[in-house]
Amino acid sequence: MLEGEGRRRAIIDAVAPVIDGGRFPLKRIAGERVRIEAHCFTDGHDRLRVVLRWGSVDDPDSFETEMTAEPNDVWRAEFTPRVPGRYRYEIVAWVDKIESWRHELERREEREDVRIALLVGAELIRGCAERAANGESASLADARLLDDWAAELCAAAAAEHEAGAMKALALDGRHAEAAARHADRSLAVREAFELVADRKRAEFSTWYEMFPRSAAAEPGRHGTFRDVADKLPYLAEMGFDVLYFPPIHPIGRINRKGSNNRLEAAPSDVGSPWAIGAAEGGHKAILPALGTPEDFRRLLAEASRLGIDIALDLAFQCAPDHPYVAEHPSWFKHRPDGSVQYAENPPKKYQDIYPFDFESDDWRALWSELKSVVLHWIAEGVEIFRVDNPHTKSFAFWEWLIAEVKRVHPRVIFLAEAFTRPKPMLRLGKLGFTQSYTYFTWRNSKQELTSYFQELSAGSGREYYRPNVWPNTPDILPEPLQAGLRPVFAARLVLAATLAASYGIYGPTYELLESTPRAVGSEEYLDSEKYQLRHWDVGRADSLWSLIARVNRIRRENAALQSDRSLRFCRIDNPQLIAYLKIDSASGNAILTVVNLDPHRPQSGWLEFDAGDWQVDADEPYQVHDLLSDQRYVWRGARNYVLLDPARMPAHVLKLRRRVRSERDFDYYA
Repeated sequence: MLEGEGRRRAIIDAVAPVIDGGRFPLKRIAGERVRIEAHCFTDGHDRLRVVLRWGSVDDPDSFETEMTAEPNDVWRAEFTPRVPGRYRYEIVAWVDKIESWRHELERREEREDVRIALLVGAELIRGCAERAANGESASLADARLLDDWAAELCAAAAAEHEAGAMKALALDGRHAEAAARHADRSLAVREAFELVADRKRAEFSTWYEMFPRSAAAEPGRHGTFRDVADKLPYLAEMGFDVLYFPPIHPIGRINRKGSNNRLEAAPSDVGSPWAIGAAEGGHKAILPALGTPEDFRRLLAEASRLGIDIALDLAFQCAPDHPYVAEHPSWFKHRPDGSVQYAENPPKKYQDIYPFDFESDDWRALWSELKSVVLHWIAEGVEIFRVDNPHTKSFAFWEWLIAEVKRVHPRVIFLAEAFTRPKPMLRLGKLGFTQSYTYFTWRNSKQELTSYFQELSAGSGREYYRPNVWPNTPDILPEPLQAGLRPVFAARLVLAATLAASYGIYGPTYELLESTPRAVGSEEYLDSEKYQLRHWDVGRADSLWSLIARVNRIRRENAALQSDRSLRFCRIDNPQLIAYLKIDSASGNAILTVVNLDPHRPQSGWLEFDAGDWQVDADEPYQVHDLLSDQRYVWRGARNYVLLDPARMPAHVLKLRRRVRSERDFDYYA
């Protein structure tokens, strides 16, 4: 037992929010207020004092704020991490001898009891005066004030003043404040935790995935970074702020896959970008057909000018002809015959990919080299990485790597592309990944969507698992999209963009309604870009471009859609209609979304929500504005009728406007 440990009487219990008892840091956004709660108490009737201390882990200075007591020994305080980075905070609690003395004195009535109490208090106050003169927060002015106060208490006790006069002197607020500044914390109890504050894009982001090699303006030519730069205005006008590329590195030639994942590649086949590494280089090199490093830097600069981050794929695996395979054979698993073991996920086989062996005896060198890959691209100007299959690599490695990188580069964002079991996905979120893929791609019914997003927004994972939802990816063409029905694409887009603050689409397949699977029952695209060049006519008349642009503009203009925490589902008496509300408490911005899940038929129903949530008067009419169609409706109370025809638009995104004097009177007032 530590010196004095047995005399520490304060109890700190049930700190919230906290992740696994403080094993992992909380996640918040820089500039966001963080509310901390704890149950703090002590034995007997003494008074407790509790403060919250916080600051950057790299800064010796810290700030302190008093925690306020609420009924049933619940203490709360808030702090705001102003810039991205890692922060420490601790709850400090101790028995406050001065306040305990003052509280007891207030209840004393007998003159002799009060006189003795003054002498006891004078001794405590002299201790405060000594700390004021010599402690860390030394203040000679406070020391003199406290010394004088102690002397006055002793004099009053000796003069045998009336009890009321003595109590008034002892309970003087100005003196008590000075004493509080120099409290005796020698027996304080402390509970310390950490928090990671990210930039806003970690919470609110709109992703577009494209293959640069398919960006050429004409069919048959390999696209380049310059071709991608020509498409940036198109993406900016559509409202995307993150442009994500699959790997841009040299592609292996040994065991290269052909179109539609054929084992035998033709001489013209370009191979899978995830088969990384060839004679031209590995993870720090650029596929020459895409351009030069200078071309890439120019692309980054132009994207930044338009408010777009370029995100790179971080795929820690190698093609058989990657330089690492020859230079560091111990970093890979080998078969009994001495050959390197390629990647498998039975029945799938990836003969063109060698996974790293994270149990290698040379693991420290492997970790160091992989960290250098990330730092290389950060030095080039990349601040977002989408990480390929992180659940197939060491969890300890990711925790170390992300902490190491974000310690120096706190703006960097890591998105975990982990379609695996729930617990490994959650663990990746705990140990540092900024955002995470979800099961949204396979959640289609009202019940599935409601239960899943209630779990994401209100479950324990909300403190560390930031969802990024995708209706499709290059690997996943979900069954509902395979029918090629425009209302399905439109409905899934609206669901993704309004249920989650971060979402993405794999384009141009999405806006062009690409829907043909490689085979019946398969989720693979026919003629997938993963294995061949494609040419996309993004100017087609049937493109979803205008709807996507409108949805993304709605997201940018409404703070309620930029966070996940306020999501709540509303009652509606039709299983084919789903409705949910988001409210930004700071601005009062409120958005109610209703989606028809039936792509074939109009659906109607009576929608109910808590009138208090939207702050409407049950007796007053008010206007709602459908931001998708630009139509306006007059509603009354918390129960209203909705009708959605998927042939026209399968969704409402409704914003509360102003109350109206009557349903016939559109002379609005605020």
